[in-house]
Amino acid sequence: MTKSERQKMAAGEWYNCVDPELDALRLMASEAVFEHSSLPPRQRGNIARALRALLGSAGEGARIEAPFHCAYGFNLFLEEGVFLNAFCTILDTAAVRIGKASMLGPHVQIYCPEHHKRPAERRAGLEIGRPVTIGENVWVGGGAIILGGVAIGNNAIIGAGSVVTRDVPTGATVVGSPARPVG
Repeated sequence: MTKSERQKMAAGEWYNCVDPELDALRLMASEAVFEHSSLPPRQRGNIARALRALLGSAGEGARIEAPFHCAYGFNLFLEEGVFLNAFCTILDTAAVRIGKASMLGPHVQIYCPEHHKRPAERRAGLEIGRPVTIGENVWVGGGAIILGGVAIGNNAIIGAGSVVTRDVPTGATVVGSPARPVG
């Protein structure tokens, strides 16, 4: 039995991102994100209805400020009290799990997809999704970038503008590009 590109993506295998089923899913996410970013704040609430329905999960009190962007939405799991500030971008080609009471500053970017290193395969649309896990009570400063395959431990702090390319231990503070421990 041949797997669909979506099944390959979900299994963490190389898949072709230029695929009609994946295109349709990204369009659905774009429409939900557009609604979320376009509604007046009182109508939108913490997370607009269509976006909330699309997400993998959103715990009580989870809030996403507008504007916001995600690739699919169904791979995004927000625990209770998570806060995503304005202009966050999450390319959720793999699971992105954000723990209870974690806060992401404005312009934080999470990139799960990794495009193929060989030019011919990259031109053909091959990519692989790497999951991101952010523990509880994590603070991610504005403009930080978190790459796929990274796990950030509970109570960690990611300095503004940092590029996180490796796992961050529980309670650590990292800054810079690439992010390195301080203090």
